[in-house]
This record gives sequence, C-alpha cells and structure tokens, in this order.
Amino acid sequence: MPADGDGGAPRYSRCGTNPTQEAVATKIASLEGMDAGLVLGSGMAAVAMTLLSLTRSGDHIVASGALYGATRRFLSHELPRRGVEVTFVEVDQPRQWRSCLRPSTRLLYLELPANPLLRVPDPRPVASLAREMGILLVADTTFASPVNFRGREHGVDVVVQSGSKYLGGHSDLVAGVVCGPEEVVEEVRGMLELYGPALDPHGAWLLDRGVRTLVPRVQWQNEGALSLARWLRERPEVERVYYPGLPDHPDHETATRLLDGYGGVVSIQLQDSKAAEAFCSALRLASVAPSLGGVETLVSQPRHASHRGLSSDGPTDHGISTGIVRISVGLEELEDVKRDFQRGLAAVRQLG
Repeated sequence: MPADGDGGAPRYSRCGTNPTQEAVATKIASLEGMDAGLVLGSGMAAVAMTLLSLTRSGDHIVASGALYGATRRFLSHELPRRGVEVTFVEVDQPRQWRSCLRPSTRLLYLELPANPLLRVPDPRPVASLAREMGILLVADTTFASPVNFRGREHGVDVVVQSGSKYLGGHSDLVAGVVCGPEEVVEEVRGMLELYGPALDPHGAWLLDRGVRTLVPRVQWQNEGALSLARWLRERPEVERVYYPGLPDHPDHETATRLLDGYGGVVSIQLQDSKAAEAFCSALRLASVAPSLGGVETLVSQPRHASHRGLSSDGPTDHGISTGIVRISVGLEELEDVKRDFQRGLAAVRQLG
C-alpha cells in the first residue's frame, strides 16, 4: 500500500518499508540516538549489507581482530573476493589503527564487547581518527545493547546489532539492525533491496515486543552476570573468568568508563574440551544453545558455535581455546543458576 506523502511509493516488506518494520527501526534508532534505522533478517545480514554498501572494489578496511567468528570470516574471505582488502588490528595494540591506514581506507570496524572473550576496545580514539580521515566508524554493539552503550555518544557513526539477542530477548526471533545517518541507512537499504535479507513483518512485531522490556531485562542480566562472574572466579575448576566487570579483566577500566552495565555474558576457561563438554552436558536448568541475550540462561562452546571453523589452524586461534564456555545469563533466580553450575563443575571434577 502507498505511504502517505511519498508520491504513492509502495510500502514493500522486502525493502524494509512495511509500517511495522519502519516503526521498530525508528524506535531502536531513537534508543541509539541515531538519525535512522533499518531492520534486516539477521545480525550477519546487518553486518554484510552495511559493509557491502559502504565499500567498492579497491577499497580497504581496518578492523579489530576481536570479532564474532562469522564477521571475521566475512572480512577475511568474502570481502577480498570482491576486491576489498582488510587489515586486522590487535585489540591490545590500539596504535596500530593509524599505522594501518591507507589512502584507500574507507571505514574502521570494531565490536564491543567482543565475542566471546568480552574485550572492550575504546572506540573514542578510533572515532577521532575516523573523523580526522573523513571516513566512517562502524561498530557491532550486540553484546552491550543500547542500555549499556550508545555508540553515537562515543563517536561511532554506524551501529549494527543482532536483534536476535538482547533487543529481541526471547530466543524466538532472528533479526538484525543498522542505525546511523539517514544517507548511510538508505545505502544499506539499497543493498537490502538487491540481496533480499529483509525481516518479515511478524519478526518485526516480535522485535518490537522485545524492545518494550529491554531496559529491565538487561539491567537484571547485568546484575546477575556480575554476581555469577564473582562466584565462578572462586571455583577451583574454573581456570579463568572473562567478564569486564571483574578487576582482572584487561579492559575493566575502559569498560567502567564506557558502559552503563557490564553485560549479561560471562565466559569461563575450563581445563580443556573434555572439561567443557562435561560441564555443559551435566546442566539441567541452563540450556546448551548458540544464542544469547534471552530470558533463559544459555551456554555454548565457541569452538562449536560462534567461532566454529574460523581457520584451518583450529579453534585456539585468536585466543579462543577449546576449554572456553560462554554463558548468557537469563532471568532465572541466580541461586538456581549457581546450583545448576555446581552440577556442571562436579562433572568437571570427576574427570580427575
């Protein structure tokens, strides 16, 4: 059906212009403090359409090395096939951003907190560099959500998120979101029209439903994850806890300055893959699933999920060892979650 005041242009779901799609996109952009938003069929659709729309053959991207596995593969393998070169910057060496710039660099890309070790690169000096060079800074802020971090306040030009996670919040939706300047969002929409990864109107309605409870959910998960991280740190079966709210996390000071909450994801390092398997198999309350950000507590092993097949060298690349388990804290009573994890840790002890 035609939209009012646009000369009779149709509102077409494949283009993201269905009224429900537009309404939830506008709502999320408002939460981010951005000018415009667009909803897509998945988080990777948001990443891919954004990067494809903003680059051409011969261009160059500088990206953080701490990224979701599929994003890393897209940057490492898919974009080079299209003539776009990518240079990765180690998260512990922020000065590399400037040294990696080329005349052909078109955008900078980072993720915070990064999946699954929850590194929190400071976007502010990267944003300053992007402004100096007249290029864009794009950030995936899925793990933070606009409750904990709003990229525009720290110089980020374009935000991408998986709406399947905290924005949706109920593990019953696959969606993605892009927010940024109107002209950029329209470029992404143009790519969406060609490739077709639109979010269906019912999915948009589910996303809108999730956004309505976003703030109380994330605040509860922030508190629960911090408490759980402190508890796990005292368990002898756990070799290391990765959580930016803990003082020993390498980015604790940065996270404390930037984030309004440390997030609902905690990752733990167990001895090896056998220990990780035993831990996950023994759980009864928490579910083993590759997603996060829902109302239920979920656990996954990155080597099987987010970072599966990252490279031929195996899952220990980029610091993602075989004993890591990622925990997405839900809304259950925390003591019930701890009792369930005690069961998992008991299974680890039995391995000897």
